[in-house]
Amino acid sequence: MNMNILNYYKSLSAFILLGPLCFGQYQFEVKDASKNYDAIITINNCFDDQCMDKGTVELFDNKNSKVQTFTSDNLVLYLGKGQRLERGKIIPLAKEQSPLIFGDFNFDGTDDLAIRNGNMGNYSSASYDVYVFNSTRMSFVKSKELTELGSDNFDFFETDPVRKRLIAFGKSGCCNFFTTEYEVIPNKGLDKVLEKQEDESEDGYVKVIIKEKKNNKWTTRTKVYPSDQYNREK
Repeated sequence: MNMNILNYYKSLSAFILLGPLCFGQYQFEVKDASKNYDAIITINNCFDDQCMDKGTVELFDNKNSKVQTFTSDNLVLYLGKGQRLERGKIIPLAKEQSPLIFGDFNFDGTDDLAIRNGNMGNYSSASYDVYVFNSTRMSFVKSKELTELGSDNFDFFETDPVRKRLIAFGKSGCCNFFTTEYEVIPNKGLDKVLEKQEDESEDGYVKVIIKEKKNNKWTTRTKVYPSDQYNREK
């Protein structure tokens, strides 16, 4: 076989094998999601105005030095109005579009990071892998407890830095809503201290059941409110 033809087929084979790896990826930039970090996100596959596929997150500090690289089996993000997908160009993402959440989840004074990993939460809501910053290793380490909390409830949990509590939400059917609070105990983990159920299944009334842990003992109190006098946000 002619050497030029042989080289052509070798090049063609390499293109077929490596083409999707080199040319099938999209890159995004996240700035201002944290005062300490920026990120470059690479996702293997996107379509229309969204991406839902395996991807990587490269974290950079304020000096533009790479801090750490993470992977997610199912990064999920959506483009904003007027944005379009372009290979070979870094697409900026606003904070609300980002599959990343920064915050001090264990109340130790340092930024931690949650990375979207699909829709495995309550009612197929967003789920997250959660990484906490380990000052001894000087790196982010995946937390099993916080990942479970960020994956099993309705969207991402809230933080209460004053009481040092994490607050998770869930629902069942049309009419039952759940709130669970956890205390963060340094070097130990999470301690569930409150469960609240709001039952709106009976027309005209809301039954609220609160179970609370104090001094290692659980107490339960129940109260019924007229629906027109009850505000779930309070």
